[in-house]
Amino acid sequence: MAESRMKSFNYAIGMFGTSIPINMLKTYAAIFYVDGLGLTTKQLALILLIYTFIDAIDNPVYGFLSDRTRTRWGRRRPWLVIGTPLLVLCFIAFYSPPDFASGNAIFAYAMLFYILAGTLDSVINANYGALFPELFRTDASRAATNALRQAFQLVAMIISIALTPVVTDALGYSLTAIVYGILGGSVILYMALTSKEKGFHEDEEKPRLWDSIKSLVSNRKFWIAGFANAFYSAAMSLVLASMPFFVKYTLGLSSGQSTMLFAAVLLIAIACVAVWARLVKRFTLIPVWRAALVSLAVAYVPLFFANSLVTAIIGSALVGFGFAGVITTMDLIGAKIMDEDTRKHNVRREGIISNAMGFMNRLNGLFTSAGFFLVSVLYGFESGDVPGPQPENAARFLLTVFPAFLLVISFIFSFFIDFKDTDSAQPVEPAPEQA
Repeated sequence: MAESRMKSFNYAIGMFGTSIPINMLKTYAAIFYVDGLGLTTKQLALILLIYTFIDAIDNPVYGFLSDRTRTRWGRRRPWLVIGTPLLVLCFIAFYSPPDFASGNAIFAYAMLFYILAGTLDSVINANYGALFPELFRTDASRAATNALRQAFQLVAMIISIALTPVVTDALGYSLTAIVYGILGGSVILYMALTSKEKGFHEDEEKPRLWDSIKSLVSNRKFWIAGFANAFYSAAMSLVLASMPFFVKYTLGLSSGQSTMLFAAVLLIAIACVAVWARLVKRFTLIPVWRAALVSLAVAYVPLFFANSLVTAIIGSALVGFGFAGVITTMDLIGAKIMDEDTRKHNVRREGIISNAMGFMNRLNGLFTSAGFFLVSVLYGFESGDVPGPQPENAARFLLTVFPAFLLVISFIFSFFIDFKDTDSAQPVEPAPEQA
């Protein structure tokens, strides 16, 4: 039992490491470059759009290469160990632009390192995600480990999102990125070196690229879950990216007050992850997933009407409750899709499926890009220098209206997928664990 708990801990804490850099990257990219360095909302929208299409190409390639990797250290570990320091360096560079850069130069610089950091995050998360269904074979062990994993993610989000305005006020963005990068990278490496993935049989078939692509394209459940996750993820990405704008322009408060709103979302989410995990065990996965999506969508209503710090905190807490439910259930759905694929084809390709799921998640870039483009068109909000005549309504639209619309679409998708109510089982004989 103690060994099982340690196995869960060693794997779950990796989510703390993976969440630190990417959350700061995506949450504060807009406020750092648009409000601080003069990048326009249209330029930011273009960066997000281009990155999304690049991600569409690189994700299947990363997953395929990971699935075919055969080393005495395992399939996933080499990618994690090599990719982590590169991610840290690109993340630090993104928040450390040269002083002389401006205009088109700052646009090119931001695009380059946003894309590099984003694609390296894809490498890390695809291999990390591929380990989950492989290490934990039953719904009960997955629910318990995923609850712990999401708790670590939420703690990381408190640091990299809620506390960042306070930290950057004291240290600046560049030094903050260095601290976060080293912290996150160290934890990822710890996870990679202590999580013992299953080995492989000498005669185990390697996945073929064309067969894998055909199987993925024809997998109806993959597409449904992927689009549902993309719309949900876009909604939460907009919430995180627009919260500083909402605090500044709608509530008229100092940037430090956004820490309290982020904390309300994340602390409530931490408290509720275990609640949602118990609901999954009692009522099964799909109904609880749908209930979580509804809870999150409804939470945007009181947040829309928030006009003070207190009412905004209450609305943010309700968002945190629904957010906890979705993150608790979404990964379990992805694991079941991987199980079904392995049972059907008798080939282990968690990497390409995990990466493909990751790409679908990153389709949120299309929708967040659309959100920033819309506030430019509808409200004339271009940048901190040119906020337009209604910046308070622009921020409210980004934080509540557009995310609620995206959540409704995600909820509709959830009704087109279901699984047989059976516990996960290993479809191929497990090989010895890697040393």
